[in-house]
Amino acid sequence: MPKQEPGYGPENPHPLSTRKTELIWEGKYDEYGNRREVDIAGCAMPMQKIETIDEPASRLKPLDLFDSEKAHKDDFRNMLIWGDNKLVMASLLKDFKGKIDLICIDPPFDVGADFTMDIPIGDSKETLGKDQSTLEMVAYRDMWGKGTDSYLHMMYERLVLMKELLSETGSIYVHCDWRVNSHLRLILDEIFGRHNFRNEIVWQKIRSSKGQSKSFGNVLDTIYFYSKTESSLFNKQYVPLAEERLEKHYKYFDEISEKNYQLCDFTQKGQGPSRVFGDKGEIAPPAGKHWIWSQEKIDEGIKKGLIVFTSGKMPHLRSIEKLSLNSIERKSCRTQAPRSFTAEKVLLCVMWTALTGFLPARS
Repeated sequence: MPKQEPGYGPENPHPLSTRKTELIWEGKYDEYGNRREVDIAGCAMPMQKIETIDEPASRLKPLDLFDSEKAHKDDFRNMLIWGDNKLVMASLLKDFKGKIDLICIDPPFDVGADFTMDIPIGDSKETLGKDQSTLEMVAYRDMWGKGTDSYLHMMYERLVLMKELLSETGSIYVHCDWRVNSHLRLILDEIFGRHNFRNEIVWQKIRSSKGQSKSFGNVLDTIYFYSKTESSLFNKQYVPLAEERLEKHYKYFDEISEKNYQLCDFTQKGQGPSRVFGDKGEIAPPAGKHWIWSQEKIDEGIKKGLIVFTSGKMPHLRSIEKLSLNSIERKSCRTQAPRSFTAEKVLLCVMWTALTGFLPARS
């Protein structure tokens, strides 16, 4: 007798009717429908030190081939590692699991092409051609063997390992373009959690595009910013204001900080309750307005001298002269990748591989 199909319905729902939103690619599940784990068994291997650069003078001495002393053990600086990054990260887990504060990656964009390149030499117009090595050819063949499915599986495995390496306050920035940004966003949501998504950073990589007959030019790239946990480290950056704006808006001078400041409105639209402002007592906001801070924050602001009372006996917020980097990005980085510039010896905006807003934690 022919095999009868099961009767699906309210009492026996079809598996697809209960599946949650998810990005699926060939290789994500095994033949039995089980989620494939990232297999790193046998991936971890010892690294061979080729060269140590900028060795402290105290360690400039010949080392025996089997000398166990590690360079920079107490003032670790950097490692430049050549090899398949899956193998490298698997090898780093032993010593660096949960210790990396910042990861920035610029993976291939699923272009399906080899990466033979011409490398410029100095400031001259000469270039040195670099062909793919055997290792690179094998790696890219595995990466593109099944098209986008291979690419997504490759990225998923590596992003899982990166999450393992990140510290509890760590963050990751992933650079991509129009080819895979929608896919990678779903993978990052799955691995790090949608609640740990911080920003989608979009920057214009070129000023003008090639002539497009039926579409707009592809001039933008995307950088996804995720954290491992909700307690991620992020330090907001500021730059000095222009003199013209200082003279126009920052008319008051603070003798303690020796900086100018302005008085800002302490209310927003929408009726709210009265608050207690120190020895001034309880003050109700104007009709149709509410105080912008909670009582706890107002108490803290009074102690720090951030709340000032004018002759009208209404509280105002004292704002010291500074401009958020967010404003700088809107004004200066609209048509190019973030640039490097400094203000008061503070690095504010650099190329995306050393992103602003993050200062490594001190242990």
